[in-house]
Amino acid sequence: MKNFGYEMKYIRPPKGEFSQHSLQVTNQLGYTTVMWSFAYEDWNEDKQPDESKSKKKILDNLHNGEIMLLHGNSKTNTNILDSVIKEAKNMEYEFKSLDEFE
Repeated sequence: MKNFGYEMKYIRPPKGEFSQHSLQVTNQLGYTTVMWSFAYEDWNEDKQPDESKSKKKILDNLHNGEIMLLHGNSKTNTNILDSVIKEAKNMEYEFKSLDEFE
């Protein structure tokens, strides 16, 4: 908390891989494990997906309560994120923090 001005409460298992043991350990450390409800192949920097197809895939799969996993190293995501957010808001979706769902 000292370094970044916030307390980390949530953890996403890398690659979505977890076990009962890892869930128990992270819970004992005070973290809530959060999984995503939407993801697509966007992580490979050498094989970035087509921007128009990616945008369509994201928008076609929007749903209430969605936790969307988009990798920050994706150039495709960087290029389309602004328009995805604007279109989602035009479709009357809202963006909220995890704390607002507790």
